[in-house]
Amino acid sequence: MKELTKAEEQVMEYLWKLEKAFVKDILDQFPEPRPAYNTVSTIVRILEKKGMVSYEAYGKTHQYYPIVSPAEYRKGRFKDVLSKNFNNSYKKFASFFAREEDVSIQDLEEMKKIVEEEIQKRKNNK
Repeated sequence: MKELTKAEEQVMEYLWKLEKAFVKDILDQFPEPRPAYNTVSTIVRILEKKGMVSYEAYGKTHQYYPIVSPAEYRKGRFKDVLSKNFNNSYKKFASFFAREEDVSIQDLEEMKKIVEEEIQKRKNNK
């Protein structure tokens, strides 16, 4: 999955929230001072080229909608991080996360519980 810039991610967040929108609708989501209409329009067209959005044409205007869900995007981004930084190893990722980051014992216990529940669920589905 192609990496998005911060501006592209922001537009996608608004589009996921709106589900379908014209450029003006997306622009209205931005806090003041808002970017220029042409800026948002350009970002949306870039997102279309990246395969993130599509549109329905109404004459000269287009209504855009996401074709990648937030979960699909985040999963793709995580896989990129895993590949680039941890040699596609979930074990290396978990080890780094548990040892290198400032994670509380409570958070580690909660993660352990989630992992144990998932293991049990997968065992039961066999």
